[in-house]
Amino acid sequence: MLLAGDIGGTKTALGIFTPDAGPRSPLAQATFPSHHYPSLEAIIEEFLRQTKPSIDRASFGVAGPVINGVAKITNVPWTVDDAALGRTLRGAPVRVVNDLVAIASAVPALEASDRHTVNRGTTVSGGAIGIVAPGTGLGEAFLTWDGGRYRAYPSEGGHADFAPRTPVQRGLLAALARDGSHVSYERVCSGLGIPHIYAYLRDNGAAPEPAWLAQELAAADDPTPVIMRAALEHEPPSQLAADTLGEFVAILGAEAGNLALKVLATGGVYLGGGIPPRITASLEDGRFMQAFTDKGRLSTILSAIPVHVITHPGVALVGAACVGLDLPTRPA
Repeated sequence: MLLAGDIGGTKTALGIFTPDAGPRSPLAQATFPSHHYPSLEAIIEEFLRQTKPSIDRASFGVAGPVINGVAKITNVPWTVDDAALGRTLRGAPVRVVNDLVAIASAVPALEASDRHTVNRGTTVSGGAIGIVAPGTGLGEAFLTWDGGRYRAYPSEGGHADFAPRTPVQRGLLAALARDGSHVSYERVCSGLGIPHIYAYLRDNGAAPEPAWLAQELAAADDPTPVIMRAALEHEPPSQLAADTLGEFVAILGAEAGNLALKVLATGGVYLGGGIPPRITASLEDGRFMQAFTDKGRLSTILSAIPVHVITHPGVALVGAACVGLDLPTRPA
């Protein structure tokens, strides 16, 4: 019996898995509001009281870097420590990994219905796989084939220097770097970054800001959902919000192409996180792939790389189960 969990500052999802049922079919599953509990151990104890399984091992994906089995969770004052969790689980072995490693670990277990294809390309069997996941931040990871299975590896590539490709992006970089701070891809290619793009375009007259949108933004704790709705759901869409989304898509395409080059992701690139499933139409209008393939002499290689959006809503929990079950996988 494996206890697996997707641990975040907003919610924590736990499930019980077995090798026979596999990582996609939990025997029991529940989701808890993280901020209602003093620790992950408290949630685990409540879940196990409800389900009463005999746990042999556990694995957890957590938002943030994991150093020697220890991670601090954003938005809640928790420290997730594999040794402390092992004591809670009466000595069962515990593995704690970064949430992007968990998502990457799920990729070999995905089915066709769990993904939306942006570029069909040609999958090379056993080729490396890249994962780029814009959500609140920008997560990245990759997998390599070792001859028997795919192995997932963490990356903090989202914090690499933002490299603008167009005059608008060069102006955006200059505006964000005006105070001398580091401008990473995460600052322009994530939920944190969308307001930066919007503010730059607004302040430089790219399109007028509607009064209704200005009022909604002034009242919002988080401007990103407001901008996204204005671009995707409002009738008619706000041109300023639509231009913001267009720049975001182009920047995401460029960075996904960068990762594809760095790991030679001939097995494909997968877009995870909360944003890509919401903007599949925008990812297919040409801007993403134009930026993805705009790599000079290597553009032809990039155009042949498959690109998919992960649409499975529980992919991080599936991935945590894959980490814990450690089942052999097949080459892509």
